[in-house]
Amino acid sequence: MIRDQAFNLVREKIKNQNLVKHCLAVEAVMRNLAVNLGGDPEKWGLAGLLHDIDYEETKNAPEKHSLVGAEMLEKIGLEKEIVEAIKAHNEIHGLARETKLAKALFCTDPITGLIVASTLVLPSKKIKDLSVESILNRFKEKSFARGANREAILTCSEIGLSLEEFAKISLLAMQEIANDLGL
Repeated sequence: MIRDQAFNLVREKIKNQNLVKHCLAVEAVMRNLAVNLGGDPEKWGLAGLLHDIDYEETKNAPEKHSLVGAEMLEKIGLEKEIVEAIKAHNEIHGLARETKLAKALFCTDPITGLIVASTLVLPSKKIKDLSVESILNRFKEKSFARGANREAILTCSEIGLSLEEFAKISLLAMQEIANDLGL
């Protein structure tokens, strides 16, 4: 599957534009991580773009989220490593994240939400004005962006990155697609 096909599938399956933007953000960060960690940017990007492909379909059954999507993506022939990473990104299943790709997807998913929330409280509401220091300060505020699982974000250490390095790579990736994110 190529990126254009994946994005068409996202637009077909996901109607909520904020969720589409989230998928784009995760894709951008995953591509940037691949470049920094010796992964395949195309493969890692696809995992990021498609990770929530079943979210709207399973929103009332979180125990099915990522399993339905993984099954769908497997049927259309998506590479097994990507499918397994997508399946394992939902911690409710307790699946082991064995590859660097799966580990990267798991910590990337929540940091994008933290970065968006950190941007939206800025006076300008522009991601170009957001700093790594601000993200790290917001990370420490447990009541801020509660949906951004701090424990999951901290698993960035499993891919060899400190929280500060991970935040920097993630922020730069999202700043590069600021227009697509509406930030």
